[in-house]
Amino acid sequence: MVAQRVVPTSQKALVADTFIGIDNYRNIYFIKDEVIHKQGLEGNFVFTDLQLGRIATVDIINPLKVVVFFEDTNTVVFLDNNLNEIQRFNFNNLPQFLNVSTATNAGNNSLWICNVDTQQLELYNYNSKIQRVVSQPFSGALLSQASNFNYCFILTENSLRAFNSYGSLLNEIPNDGFKKIIQQNENLIALSENELYYLHDFAGRNREITTEIVTLTLPEITIKDLQLSNEFLYIYDGKILHTFKLIPPKK
Repeated sequence: MVAQRVVPTSQKALVADTFIGIDNYRNIYFIKDEVIHKQGLEGNFVFTDLQLGRIATVDIINPLKVVVFFEDTNTVVFLDNNLNEIQRFNFNNLPQFLNVSTATNAGNNSLWICNVDTQQLELYNYNSKIQRVVSQPFSGALLSQASNFNYCFILTENSLRAFNSYGSLLNEIPNDGFKKIIQQNENLIALSENELYYLHDFAGRNREITTEIVTLTLPEITIKDLQLSNEFLYIYDGKILHTFKLIPPKK
């Protein structure tokens, strides 16, 4: 495979504690002082609930049902496209208590969750209250989770794994220093020591492609937060949001 090209397209000043991402409608999401902000052509919207503690993750894969996970209180809050609360779900209140370290949108009224007590990836249907184990117990601390409606990627101290919604392990490689992963469909970008690496088709949709790790050549930027969406790579350095276009390699 020819090395993945990355072309800078724009820069934008941003005052935020955490850059979340940009959705399909070009709205920008970020966190400032434990308040979630959404800014775009339709207006500016906010959500906060300080009683729930620190905001661990915000999943905007479905802008009509944003998933906010508060790890301190083991709670998920669902927000609409104006960041109004739709539903709240507390894993502490279940008949069978679940201690969760991650919760992201899996579609079909389900969440990808990592069960802290069993060290397993699960699919949890929050309407039917049915949980389904997806993975065998994994060793090593969980570092990062990236997912969409079809795949979930789990990065631990020891390995990087890809699963589908049927519970099949699609791919696995040792973790050689990665600290965080982001995804777009079946592809991944991994972060290590302020360097980014592209893993094409890591979910193994094309079985003829072996995992190749390609270093992305970027300007000298401090990588604080990042997102991959619609062939655009967004990197926030703490002051400036940098946008890059991913140019697919020629076949």
